[in-house]
Amino acid sequence: MVGVIAGGVVGKRSQNRQWLQESRTAAYEKFLQAFGAVEMELREAFVDRRAPAVVWGPFNAALQSMSLVASQDAMRAAARICDLIEEFTILFHGRQPTDLEELRPIHEALYEAHVGFVNAARRSLDPSQEHLVQALGGPSAWHGVESAWAPGDGAAG
Repeated sequence: MVGVIAGGVVGKRSQNRQWLQESRTAAYEKFLQAFGAVEMELREAFVDRRAPAVVWGPFNAALQSMSLVASQDAMRAAARICDLIEEFTILFHGRQPTDLEELRPIHEALYEAHVGFVNAARRSLDPSQEHLVQALGGPSAWHGVESAWAPGDGAAG
């Protein structure tokens, strides 16, 4: 009898862990996709010298979904990304940014925050995952942003 009860408890615990891992994976993927869309729209609007047309719904929905299952480290890393996205949007408040150097510190911080989130998410899914020094996707390399900025348009090389 004790064996049956213990087996049921262990089985239930295993099912819960599997559900959590699958839910985390889906939430992290959804967040990364939504972050990518927001970051690309802000960057393209900056480079094109136009007002951004960010669709915030999917980004906010991804954050809310992640709140249900993310690890504390992944939540902190996502919050850092959110803070930087807010800094990026502030560049557009009441004006169109004209100085590429305004974007550089935000872009560099977003790049680092993206890698930090990916590492936190990987560790929460499997603590044996190795630490990445770079992640695929997310903010592009700074030279890519500079090359899209026409010379003489406020670029500071």
